Amino acid sequence: MTRNKKLTAEMLETTVLGIFKNYPNKNFNYKQIARQLKFKTFPERQRLIKMLESLVDDGVLTQSDRGKFRLKVSRSYAEGIVDMTASGNAYVMVEDKDQDIFVAAQNTFKALPGDRVKVYLFPPRKKRKPEGEIVEILERKKIRFVGTLEVLKDFAFLMPKDKNMPYDIFVPIALLKGAKDGKIAIAEITDFPAKAKNPMGKIVEVLGAPGENDTEMHAILAEYGLPSKFPSKVERAAVELPTEITQSEIKRRKDFRNVTTFTIDPATAKDFDDALSLRKLENGNWEVGVHIADVSHYVKPGSILDKEAYKRATSVYLVDRVVPMLPEVLSNNLCSLRPNEDKLTFSVVFEMDDNAKVHKSWIGRTIINSDRRFAYEEVQQVIETGNGDYSEEILTLDKLAKLIRKERFTKGSIDFHRSEVKFILDENGKPLSVFFKESKDANKLIEEFMLLANKYVARSIGKKEKPKTFVYRIHDNPDPEKIRSFTTFVAKFGYRVPDPQKQNITKSLNDILKKVEGRKEQNLIETLAIRSMSKAIYSTENIGHYGLNFDYYTHFTSPIRRYPDVMVHRLLQDYFDGKPSADEEVYEEKCEHSSNREKLAANAERDSIKYKQVEFMQDKLGEVFEGTISGVTNWGIYVELNENKCEGMIPLRTLEGDQYIFDEDNYCIRGKYHHKKFQLGDQIKVQVAQADLAAKQLDFELVS
Repeated sequence: MTRNKKLTAEMLETTVLGIFKNYPNKNFNYKQIARQLKFKTFPERQRLIKMLESLVDDGVLTQSDRGKFRLKVSRSYAEGIVDMTASGNAYVMVEDKDQDIFVAAQNTFKALPGDRVKVYLFPPRKKRKPEGEIVEILERKKIRFVGTLEVLKDFAFLMPKDKNMPYDIFVPIALLKGAKDGKIAIAEITDFPAKAKNPMGKIVEVLGAPGENDTEMHAILAEYGLPSKFPSKVERAAVELPTEITQSEIKRRKDFRNVTTFTIDPATAKDFDDALSLRKLENGNWEVGVHIADVSHYVKPGSILDKEAYKRATSVYLVDRVVPMLPEVLSNNLCSLRPNEDKLTFSVVFEMDDNAKVHKSWIGRTIINSDRRFAYEEVQQVIETGNGDYSEEILTLDKLAKLIRKERFTKGSIDFHRSEVKFILDENGKPLSVFFKESKDANKLIEEFMLLANKYVARSIGKKEKPKTFVYRIHDNPDPEKIRSFTTFVAKFGYRVPDPQKQNITKSLNDILKKVEGRKEQNLIETLAIRSMSKAIYSTENIGHYGLNFDYYTHFTSPIRRYPDVMVHRLLQDYFDGKPSADEEVYEEKCEHSSNREKLAANAERDSIKYKQVEFMQDKLGEVFEGTISGVTNWGIYVELNENKCEGMIPLRTLEGDQYIFDEDNYCIRGKYHHKKFQLGDQIKVQVAQADLAAKQLDFELVS
């Protein structure tokens, strides 16, 4: 045993408990424990006695006889998911418990991030969070990790990029697959022997050299278990799909081929999964058709294409590429609503008056032929000038969309409109500049009709007296504690959220979001407002959508890139055909899977943006920028640069002139002696000190 002067209180407690856990039915007096710890001096023994008495007070140990201690036996177990930290400590998240269970590094039983485990709960202690020990790994969540290789003479290690993976992976030379030192690769864990310090593995794919654009983008995908290409058998199945639209199929559908129809998408888009049609009816009302690619006609349940689409569940949008849910033959050709081609669609058709009041709606399968493919910029020009192709139709749709939007906000929808960070890249993927994509009237026109279609589709099933199993997009009410934190923060900028009632919150949020437009704190406050909300997910249990203030909402409008939309199309057609309600349990599992995949895709997208932001700032070391404090923690101050929205951190250890501490209650860093404050939203000047591509992290220094 190492001499005890080096033992912290936490280390001593862990060591003492380890002795008792090894002999759970044995009594020990303090002298026996002291001998095992090699405690010989009086101060050492006094320290030990106090520790033992403290563990008795906390209910962890019990005194069987005077001066004799034993472990207080608990038979309590729980199952949960492991959330690992870089230090090797873990937290086990258990569904029916308010607090996560802390597990010290030496008690993790070689669990890995995301594993489902069985944990033994230590007896509860006063004023301490639940603690336990992992005793069984029920399911390995992840066995493949991406990282950098360090190749030695007889073996190699893969050092994972995942910050929460506490182990390097040992790889025998024979299982390197030709990978060289310094390369980025994917390793698969094959074994984790009981007495080994590191898991053993093999290299399954070499991605390339660090810093190369393709290597880094593939590494981001691999970190989240997202694919970068389709298996050849899936590509083959897509190519073999019949492309001809038969007369018998056309007869089963409403024919909109002679109605003015067009698509509106980003200029660079290749997959067009929605189109709008417009015509004036004899009674003076408008018929607006929202036509969506009929992916379910081509992708049949249980087929190889369906299995791959379900596995992916979503397309992934990185800075420089799209990783589609469906092969290109489908996403860019067969299902894409390209102009001047007959296309099979699933549609929601509205009859509405000049005030955008819906008088009738119809949902069903259709066939269309788009007259024109518009980019958002082209439609925006028509809206602003009144001139251009199909100007009458576009201006009518814009007018109707604005009326629908106004009513939506009047009824309580929240107006979130964060700017999207976009990059201009050279041919090698290197970022040349950063810009912000604004949502203009052309974007909002499409958004409103898609929201309306999604709402009416959900209502068509959910509003019935005996609703059948369906896939809803739900958004729970916000956590009151998060709203309180948000209101406390915005009050520092002079904004007020008066009452924690739902309608008042949404109105006040909209007022604040409107007031911050164009101000320096806009991006920060909009980000914090979004973080104060719950996350939208898919579920068969409809609780409505809080953010939109819709009682019924689903995703119907993007089946090329979202699997839940494919499920919605299938369920609709089944119910139109008179089939019984689908198995709710089966569909709930599919909803949960889709929500999880959506989250992984969003994380990968964020990582690709962070990587490109750091890459963009690499040649700006030493330059000075103005920024807004966007976060404060006990290790540093996060700053978002006003010019390009790149975020970096000022480590607290680099702040001079005082001892700075984190004041959690007031969202600030405060000087202990001179009381200088750094608060969320403050404007400061920083110098770029470091751009670490591997960690996707910028370090700043404060410019006084």
